[in-house]
Amino acid sequence: MAEQLTGLADDRALLGRTSTAERVSDILRSRVAEGYFPPGTRLSEDAIGGALGVSRNTLREAFRLLTHERLLVHELNRGVFVRVLTVEDVEDIYRVRELVECAVVRGLGEPPYALDGLAAAVAEGQLAMQGDDWKSLGTANIHFHRELVALAGSERTDELMRSVFAELRLAFHVVDHPRRLHEPYLARNGQILRALQAGDRDEAEGLLRTYLADSLERVVEVYRRRVGEDASP
Repeated sequence: MAEQLTGLADDRALLGRTSTAERVSDILRSRVAEGYFPPGTRLSEDAIGGALGVSRNTLREAFRLLTHERLLVHELNRGVFVRVLTVEDVEDIYRVRELVECAVVRGLGEPPYALDGLAAAVAEGQLAMQGDDWKSLGTANIHFHRELVALAGSERTDELMRSVFAELRLAFHVVDHPRRLHEPYLARNGQILRALQAGDRDEAEGLLRTYLADSLERVVEVYRRRVGEDASP
């Protein structure tokens, strides 16, 4: 926890003079998504509030916002914890992803499309793979899909999927072999990108739909093995 809080204290400058619960929640959301606070971690009000230099009330409001986003959970008389997803949660996340991401691709207008963000995410993933940095490859994969959603040009959709992708990372953090989870999808990101560069929305949507189905199967298999018994009622 000390190491985690040291990194969190570095974010204090992001708050500036207009410290708000929303900005605190942005910082904590990013830290949870990046794995600084793994699933099941108890979040100390005193320690985190001290690291960020914010009041207890501000921090509690930030916790409330992230609880609403299903990233945290409040347990009576125990405190606030980073949420541990169930297999059903994972399946629902992928259901939302298919509905939104495939609709974005299907709804694109006439090419050419603004694909610089997608191309940058593919390049980011290639660099991570070359460095055997599988956690960063997972992050690059998330960036790819976030950029894909951004093609819709909708702030509301971006906000919705920001929470969905952060929640998805909670599942990724329990995987003991991230290379096996993330590596196969880098090439598939490239295939989707090339289909969109060619202006073939139908091909891109078909690739994406198969990608998501295969990814769901892989994540659920690993996740069920790691936490299935603990997550069962």
